[in-house]
Amino acid sequence: MSRFVPTIGLEIHAELKTATKMFCGCANDSEERHPNINVCPVCLGHPGVLPTINREAVRKVIAVGLALGGKIAEFSKFDRKNYFYPDLPKGYQISQYDEPLVVGGSLKGVRLIRIHLEEDTARLLHQLPGTHGRDPDSSYVDFNRSSVPLMELVTEPDITSAEQALEFARELQLILRYLGASDADMEKGQMRVEANLSVAEPGGKLGTKVEVKNLNSFRAVRDAIAYEIDRQSKILDGGGTVIQETRGWDDRGVTVSQRIKEEAHDYRYMPEPDLPPLTINRAEVEEIKSDIPELPEAKRDRFTKEFNLVPEQVALLTEDQETASYFEKTVSELAAAGGDGRSTELVANYFLSDLKGLMQKTGMGIGELSEKIPPVNFAHLIALVAADKISSRTAKDMLSKMLEKGFDPHELLETDNLGQVTNERELMEIVEKVISSVPKAVEDYKKGKISAIEALVGRAMGELKGRGNPELLRKLFADHLAK
Repeated sequence: MSRFVPTIGLEIHAELKTATKMFCGCANDSEERHPNINVCPVCLGHPGVLPTINREAVRKVIAVGLALGGKIAEFSKFDRKNYFYPDLPKGYQISQYDEPLVVGGSLKGVRLIRIHLEEDTARLLHQLPGTHGRDPDSSYVDFNRSSVPLMELVTEPDITSAEQALEFARELQLILRYLGASDADMEKGQMRVEANLSVAEPGGKLGTKVEVKNLNSFRAVRDAIAYEIDRQSKILDGGGTVIQETRGWDDRGVTVSQRIKEEAHDYRYMPEPDLPPLTINRAEVEEIKSDIPELPEAKRDRFTKEFNLVPEQVALLTEDQETASYFEKTVSELAAAGGDGRSTELVANYFLSDLKGLMQKTGMGIGELSEKIPPVNFAHLIALVAADKISSRTAKDMLSKMLEKGFDPHELLETDNLGQVTNERELMEIVEKVISSVPKAVEDYKKGKISAIEALVGRAMGELKGRGNPELLRKLFADHLAK
């Protein structure tokens, strides 16, 4: 174990979910695959054009600030951050510097410095030699992303491990999605993480800070930070000096040097002359606050207490609002029909195993599932299981048919004759038939191998096409073999 203590701060960018871009009327469409379609003179940086502020983007940043306990500014303004790069046609980025929209706040015990609003850059497409379709060894610029509203959140250096950084990023993604502020899909570049990291001996002076970029997945966040902690610790252990620099996360699983950074870059910030300062209306802030839904942590706490679920179940059921809503509506329908705690547990189990499995198999999302199997129908199915009117195996078969054709379970029960067989005389005929056809299991059971009865019950369930009552069959076998 390393004797050095890491100090980590995160900078997280998230593209906001708005109809149009930050300073123009072009569509904000992350799904557009044709380059340079959603563009205009404003987002292409033509001389003399005038930007206008996207009100919805400002509201979404305020909502995030409120959700994280930050202080919403009474006055805010935009600034020009000057630097040259091929993905920035104006030669500057419209951002915020000394008067951000949100100051302070916290998440998962990590203090926030600020949350501000800016425009995204264009996207560079680097062409590799030998690649077909374009000139080799060239780079192209797609301006569809240029000027998309971008939220930047900066933390204090309160994080002390790769796992804590991962937990913070995951929770922020959930909150952004609950608020409808961003889809925050890291694979699509809608959420990007950078880490500022140093290591030092406990109680000593802070070490040299290294910035790690290109963290475009949760796995990259965890692995890059863990790698960099180890890299810096080994340098110091060997008597070396850590260099202040910017490093990128490479596909080979290592950080690589991108730029030596001996001092802070001078972006020559200046107030954006083409945009008016913002005076934040307090009544509108209160309106935004009243629209904030129950957030993930509060929902997890409530699900744990109200439904008596284990943490693993709660985490999966609250991973998005639609899933949580589907579960709650199903439980509500069951409660109206007289369901109890066992019924709620059955809802969670069947949803997380069988329904989730069907969704993964078909590629269906929770929205489409809700259309095929609405919560009321799912509740009816669980009620049939809880009342021992259908077996677990029958319930699984019925779910597949419900998903395929949208049937109500009671309708399937009647049309397909799927009700559970509970008549003892009918079951006894099957028991006797199975006993005569599986002598080895009978012999094992009589020799004291109690588990052999499960083979008999399984054979009987097969004969009954899953419509038998396993508990009753188990009792009938035990009684008959005890004679």
